[in-house]
Amino acid sequence: MDLLKQIFLSPDEPRLRAGWRVGVQLALWFAFSLVLAIPAFFVLALVPNSFAAVNVVLNGVPLVLSVWLARRFIDRRPFRSLGLALNRLAWQDTLVGVAIAGVQMLAIYLLELQAGWLRFEGFGWEQIGWPSLIMGLAGWGVLFLAVGFYEELFSRGYQLQNLEEGSSLFWAVVISSGFFGVIHLMNPNATWVSALGVGLAGVFFAFSYLRTRQLWLPIGIHIGWNFFEGPVFGFPVSGMETVNLLEHKVSGPELWTGGGFGPEAGLVVIPGLLVGLVLVYGYTRKRLSTKEVVINDE
Repeated sequence: MDLLKQIFLSPDEPRLRAGWRVGVQLALWFAFSLVLAIPAFFVLALVPNSFAAVNVVLNGVPLVLSVWLARRFIDRRPFRSLGLALNRLAWQDTLVGVAIAGVQMLAIYLLELQAGWLRFEGFGWEQIGWPSLIMGLAGWGVLFLAVGFYEELFSRGYQLQNLEEGSSLFWAVVISSGFFGVIHLMNPNATWVSALGVGLAGVFFAFSYLRTRQLWLPIGIHIGWNFFEGPVFGFPVSGMETVNLLEHKVSGPELWTGGGFGPEAGLVVIPGLLVGLVLVYGYTRKRLSTKEVVINDE
């Protein structure tokens, strides 16, 4: 009995060890995904062009529900403790994160343009008209808002924080970022190179979380990264094509541009991430500790 307690239970309090907690959450995610898979299949059969929306629901609802249940009943911690404190900095961090991602994607766009790997071909409204463009941008914006929230809640929220409690910060970042890259292998045009690039982006998102110990900054960056990458600058978003404000053709080497998966699968993502690191560091350099911020706002 004592041996079983050492294997499964935390030595400090009566709850499962961190690794088992992460495993339970993953099992809940898988189970809820199976339940939703059948209705999702029928929706796709009836509305074939609804793949993006169905994919977000099929991933997002099980993820959020599994994290909430695991945090509440397995971790025995409030859901908000994952870094979702609604203090005066929550909106600021989210909006600044979106802006930082916009600068990052602009840097990647200009780098490819300057290198001759990208040829500008026009604007989205010239292709599909203003009404369709606006509706498309709004639709993708809502989808990426959801994706940014639930992916950060899972990777930098539940996984990173539990693994940090159970091992070390270094391994928590490595494992959670690596898993973040691996789950994107299910995306169109994905390769192990793209998984490595997404994993590096995960390290950057982890840095933005660790600078504030709140999820709002990485959530904002994640939302902005996807939205500026696809709907604004016209790159594929992890292999998915979107409505685009700027139309262009990428003809540079896939090793640099990422080809059909997008910039995360190319070396061009590294300068973009470095720009983001500098901006996040500059924004957060005078930040109070999370504890102080929450206390001051309550």
